[in-house]
This record gives sequence, C-alpha cells and structure tokens, in this order.
Amino acid sequence: MTSSRNHRVGVLVLDGAKALDVGIAAHVFAKRPSMPYEVRVCGEHPGTVEGWNGLAYAVSHGLETLAWADTILVPGYRNPADTRTSPKVMEALRTAYARGARIAAISTGAFTLAAAKLLDGKRATTHWHYTHAMREKYPEIAVDENVLFVDAGQVLTSAGAASGIDLCLHLIRRDHGVGLANHVARRLVSAPYRSGGQAQYLPHSIPEPLGDAFAHTRAWALEHLRDDLTLTALARQANVSPRTFSRRFTADTGITPMQWVLRARVDHARELLERTDLTITQIAGAVGLGTDTNLRRHFGSIIGTSPSAYRQAFHE
Repeated sequence: MTSSRNHRVGVLVLDGAKALDVGIAAHVFAKRPSMPYEVRVCGEHPGTVEGWNGLAYAVSHGLETLAWADTILVPGYRNPADTRTSPKVMEALRTAYARGARIAAISTGAFTLAAAKLLDGKRATTHWHYTHAMREKYPEIAVDENVLFVDAGQVLTSAGAASGIDLCLHLIRRDHGVGLANHVARRLVSAPYRSGGQAQYLPHSIPEPLGDAFAHTRAWALEHLRDDLTLTALARQANVSPRTFSRRFTADTGITPMQWVLRARVDHARELLERTDLTITQIAGAVGLGTDTNLRRHFGSIIGTSPSAYRQAFHE
C-alpha cells in the first residue's frame, strides 16, 4: 500500500449472519499496534441486525461504510439460496467495486456477491453444502467446490467458515507479505498457511441435497461400489432404459450417473483413509477404482490432494 493511513476494512453484516463468520472478519483485522488496519462493522442500516441461531448484532454504521472501505468483507448467513438480497446492498457493493474496492465473501456471503453480479464470468467458491445451489441459481459463475478460497483479483470468495481465516490471512499476505500474515496466524493459533487450492475437507463429495428420483438405486450403488457399476447396471437396477436413467438422474442431481459413482467411490476412499490402515492399493480395490494409479488420479482431481497427503493431514 502506498498510503500512510491504515487500510480500511468494512464488515457487512446481513440478516441471518453467522457469528463465526462475523467474528473472523472483525477480529483478524482488529486495530492494534502491529496491524495497519481499521475495521468498521456495518449493516444495511445502523441498529440491530438479527443473526442466526438467536444472536443479534448491534452495528453503528450503515451502507456508507462501503464507500469508506478499501476492503469489504461479507460474512456468511443462513439460507443463502432462498434469501433475497436488498437492492440497496447490491447497489452499494457495485458502486464500491466500480471505484476499486476489494470485496471478499466468507462462506455463503458469496451469494450476496453473486446477486450483485460481481462474480459473473469469474471462478468462485462457497460452503460445500451450497455449491450445487449456487451453480443452479447462478450458472454464469464457475463454482469450484474443491478449494478453500478463490482469489479472482478484486473479488475473493471462501468456503466454509473456518476457511474465512485462510482468506483473511491471504489478504494480509497480499497487502504486507508473509511475515505479518504468519504473525497474525500465530496470534490466532492458526496454521500459518493453507493455500487456496487446498480442498475443503467435505463430509461428502456428492452434491447435497439430492433429489428423490432413483434414491433406492443410489443406496444400492453405495453398497456395491467395488462392483462394475456401469450405466447399464444402474439403469437395470432402476428398471428403466440407460438413456432414460441418465437423463432423469442428471436432472435430479445435477451430475451424470458416472460422475456420481466416481464421487461416491472417492468419498468411500476418504472414509477408509480416515478410519483404516489399509494400503492405497487395497483401498483402490475396495472402492472399485481398481489400481492405486486410478485412485490417485481421481482423488487428486476431486479432492485436490493425494490420498497419502489426505491421510497424513487428517491424522495430524
């Protein structure tokens, strides 16, 4: 930064805001001798903002803060796919973006940026539970569910709440280098660095929620992952033609049957890596991927790391 003044950070708290997301955004940049930042927490209007799970936030500032801030952080909130973003909030964000403000969203806060059209044509992420919903609602966004955060330059998005810390540390690293970022990480008792490309440790790689069509077939397939699960075999189990099965399955889940099978196999491999001492080759056979080479390739493409690295990180 070329200015001698502190970098201004505005934290925009919206209805249903989650306490952890708000706390991360406000606390990481809190003013102290070692931190060249100044933070203001705001809402659409000054006053009380009703949060999630019975919490409420008393904010002293309104949307004028977005005109003041150099960086704007939007914490996550509940029910993002069904929440209508205020036109005033969207306009204030677009105006801030047009003048060059940096805008970042933690977790489901990405839905607000999406509603404001700030993510159109860009790669972005959000909490893994809502990636399918974001992809459906905003097809113009390249949603990546397998990363901790995405830095698209002026606009950044992060995954689940804890990855908001990684996003904030990344912003500090961009502004002042790795030294200050690591200093803040130590103060937060956080890992000094997790790259944005590292995968979210998702409970499941399969998108949620899934539709009801062929639920019994999916349940059957999960019990037979080590078998040869071809499209024909799945369609036979569902008692429909392969063409009909493929069309209806994709419409119901958002992914093709064979993509779903591959993700289910990778999910099962993750469970075995977490709970057993089986070798990579044994796990590959148990989940129906055949060889350790196949497992490493597909595990890396979906999870973003190797099976061995995943096992090591999970048990650290």
